[in-house]
Amino acid sequence: MKLVTWNCNMAFRKKADAILRHSPDILILQECEHPDKIDFTKHSKQPQSVLWFGNNPHKGLGIFAYADYGLSVHPSYNDAIKWIVPIVVKDGRKRCTLFAVWAHNPQDPDGQYVTQVWKALQQYQTLIKKTNTILIGDFNSNTIWDRPKREGNHSTVVAHLLRKHIQSVYHHQHLQIQGTEKHPTFYLYRHQKKPYHLDYCFASSDWMARLTDVTVGSFRSWQKYSDHVPLMVSFG
Repeated sequence: MKLVTWNCNMAFRKKADAILRHSPDILILQECEHPDKIDFTKHSKQPQSVLWFGNNPHKGLGIFAYADYGLSVHPSYNDAIKWIVPIVVKDGRKRCTLFAVWAHNPQDPDGQYVTQVWKALQQYQTLIKKTNTILIGDFNSNTIWDRPKREGNHSTVVAHLLRKHIQSVYHHQHLQIQGTEKHPTFYLYRHQKKPYHLDYCFASSDWMARLTDVTVGSFRSWQKYSDHVPLMVSFG
């Protein structure tokens, strides 16, 4: 199974073929317009299953499944946490709970970015298990911005997941340390000299055992499309 997450900076319909060339099985898109605005027949691949969440039809969280993967929203979903959505993924042989992430809630006085992820970890603590669990998307966070007195900073999110044997596939595969990543996923104002790592895929140990590849897109290839580059993860 190949998962691809990308904050496409809106107007996905104009950029779809660029990401679909990488043959995702499941595509998680942040800042994606509502599917009603996309003519999928114009693109190289058409999704078998589509989910979308958001308040703005031009800018939401989209999840598109290709091949024979089926997607359904877990009944425990709480839309007050924006936007972290638990999704049941099935293909007849495999089943997992995938949390699609776009940590972005400007209306929450507690914090609009990593605080949303932290709240999701508390909300779904029984659903986030040591097996069959994946969290993937734009977390809008990094250890470099930790506030030591804030309970739900990036480092505490990482530590909480690690206690459940869930870890970042990128940091595992590329032998990286949180906060000192060599492969940025975001370039502020699309400036190559302003790089940050904000996009992640965390997977439980059973999925980690099947990990075959983790690729971060290059600035040169993606700068014309977005200030983010895609994170692509393959499991055998």
